[in-house]
Amino acid sequence: MKAVLVKEAGGPEVLQVVEVPKPTVKEGCTLVKVQGFGINHSEIFTRQGLSPSVQFPRILGIECVGLVEETNRSDLQVGQQVISIMGEMGRAFDGGYAEYVLLPDEQVYPVRTELDLESLIALPETYYTAFGSYINLKIEEGDRVLVRAATSGVGIAFAKLLKGQFPNVYLAGSSRSLAKEEQLKEAGFDQVILDKDGVLQTEKQFDKVLDLVGPSDILDTFARTADGGIICSCGLLGGQWTIPDFDPIEMLYRNLYLTTFASGNVSQNKLQALVDFVERYQVDVRPEKVFSIEQIQDAHAYLESSQSFGKVIVKNEDKE
Repeated sequence: MKAVLVKEAGGPEVLQVVEVPKPTVKEGCTLVKVQGFGINHSEIFTRQGLSPSVQFPRILGIECVGLVEETNRSDLQVGQQVISIMGEMGRAFDGGYAEYVLLPDEQVYPVRTELDLESLIALPETYYTAFGSYINLKIEEGDRVLVRAATSGVGIAFAKLLKGQFPNVYLAGSSRSLAKEEQLKEAGFDQVILDKDGVLQTEKQFDKVLDLVGPSDILDTFARTADGGIICSCGLLGGQWTIPDFDPIEMLYRNLYLTTFASGNVSQNKLQALVDFVERYQVDVRPEKVFSIEQIQDAHAYLESSQSFGKVIVKNEDKE
């Protein structure tokens, strides 16, 4: 089978498409025929050698969509549509950048869907994170909502989900540049706010905030959140992992609520709820760009470039 093997850290050129043996099913695992997978920034970090726990050589990929090829699970059938994300996939063991992947049984999630294949491939893990954050923010009609780092994949996915259910809710997004302002508005944002050196260039306050920048800018996020508002912080795009000298009594004194969403907390029910939501509200989750597995270097280079806007996926050729 074809697989993308990384033998050493580096740029996109270290992503090598090679022929390797198809995995053999063993007890406690399910073999999945990979129909496609999304490209994620965390995989770029791993490729660059910034994931210390990952040992090379490794087949990357923290997610995939596919069909059950062989399994010992009594509740799965050959040919059944499944999704897999996270759980050390592509890190502790070989991941989804391949034509077949061997997965722990507990990490194979069957889904019922009428979505076209490319849209389904685009869902995990970006839309799963956006959907979990969306639910945790408890958005209602009349809320004023802000997304920090709106041009990120999760930010765009969040906007599409929100506008699917609440088309009239006011949604603002922040960006370090206004170069993609029109694209953001086409994605559903009503206003784009400049983020200058970690400070939003506005005096407005918001009822619900999705913060994808993280601890580096979180104090400014608190300042832009209305009394009693909710902040869901589930990104680290600012490159800082912790809030120095965090004092919840002092920093959240205006009855602010700070929460998060852990995308590693995966369940079949949550994934099915996401699929059902997308279908019910007819959310356009089609990927921005589709590559083949042979174009994996181009796919990584594109996601790293300033050109990308939305979900980038790889779709495997159906040989049957």
